[in-house]
Amino acid sequence: MNFIPGTQADRRKMLETIGAGSIEELFGDIPESVRLKRRLRLPEALSELELMREMRWIASKNLDFEQLTPFIGAGVYDHYVPEVVKDVCSKPEFYTAYTPYQAEISQGTLQSIFEFQSLICELTGMDVANASLYDGATAVVEAALMCCRHLNREKVLVSSTVNPQYRMVLRTYASGAGLNVSEVPWDRGLTSLESLEQMLSGEVGCVILQQPNFFGCIEDFSQVTRLVHSRGALVVDVADPISLGVLKSPGEYGVDVACGEAQCLGNPVSFGGPLLGYFAVRAELVRRMPGRIVGETHDAAGRRGYVLTLQAREQHIRREKATSNICSNEALNALAACVYLSVMGKNGIREVGLQCLAKSHYAAEKLNERGIPLAFPGVPFFKEFVVKVNEEPSRIVKRLVGEKLLAGYALGSAYKELGDCLLVAVTEKRTKAEIDHLAEALGRGVS
Repeated sequence: MNFIPGTQADRRKMLETIGAGSIEELFGDIPESVRLKRRLRLPEALSELELMREMRWIASKNLDFEQLTPFIGAGVYDHYVPEVVKDVCSKPEFYTAYTPYQAEISQGTLQSIFEFQSLICELTGMDVANASLYDGATAVVEAALMCCRHLNREKVLVSSTVNPQYRMVLRTYASGAGLNVSEVPWDRGLTSLESLEQMLSGEVGCVILQQPNFFGCIEDFSQVTRLVHSRGALVVDVADPISLGVLKSPGEYGVDVACGEAQCLGNPVSFGGPLLGYFAVRAELVRRMPGRIVGETHDAAGRRGYVLTLQAREQHIRREKATSNICSNEALNALAACVYLSVMGKNGIREVGLQCLAKSHYAAEKLNERGIPLAFPGVPFFKEFVVKVNEEPSRIVKRLVGEKLLAGYALGSAYKELGDCLLVAVTEKRTKAEIDHLAEALGRGVS
């Protein structure tokens, strides 16, 4: 079976056109010393039937959330995705479209992005949202870069309760951008406000906290916002969009930037990607935002239309004016979030949040009854919580795969001081029977 599109006649014509007599002559400039003198060591070609059988066998080695009951989160979550989301996103008008450079012929895509921006503003209580970013990690980076650029400062404070992967990506980008990143320590599962106050100075451009934080604990953003603003710095809230159905919005706390991961809004886990970053700010920062913003307008005949209102990438404006070059929007993922939010509505998002809250607390109670206590008792949490276990957490996770459970995230890989702790996530999809099974299975390891 030959998948090379060029025929022998095509090759001869191309060689004649460029003045080469043969393929060997075409590659004549490659020294003999670096040429491969043997055939490639490849297995024999397979028929289509054999190939499909081989690929299915390889794929069967993967275990997904259809085969395992997941109690793992740590940034990517198994929420229910209504069928209508998949149906709309599968339409070829959206599924095959690339980013809208020619806005006048991309009205459908532009409108979906405009609606996404509007919904993110509604959800976060912020003034302006962009068309989306790659993922939560790069959204955090863009927030830090924007805030420091706006205030002409070079220091970033990030809580150690922010997702460890986000902090690693932030440090990587900061090292090339000339920013100084310092981490604020945590105490009893929450950002240490005492340490934050001591670390704040006139050089700090922004303070980054997560809500709920990586441990699932709910931070006191009202106090943080007052403290940080009193020192002239900006506040970045890395908020879980699902939590905003039951918790105060970033806008209500008075933060300057709300950003983070929006995979939970209608996007499947899909072995960890692709993801969807969201980014929203107060109106004063709109011209400092990375990425692009779609706006609504009217033509000369009064017909409604959509345009790329602001584009901060160097492909579109003078390089010295560009704010970022890594933030092409995730249009299809943003469309999924847009459809999800439209279908769920305010009541639906609140119901999902309430179910996550109730089921995660039920799970914590059942685990405590089995002798597996909370690591941070008395601290409010949403959807995720940390428990102390008597066995090496990574071994527990591996062992319970045999019982069709993905028990959680072993925190020791990111926090050495929590080497005996497991981060457990419980979404609205988990049933009472599944939670009871987890508690029973983990409880067997308690001596």
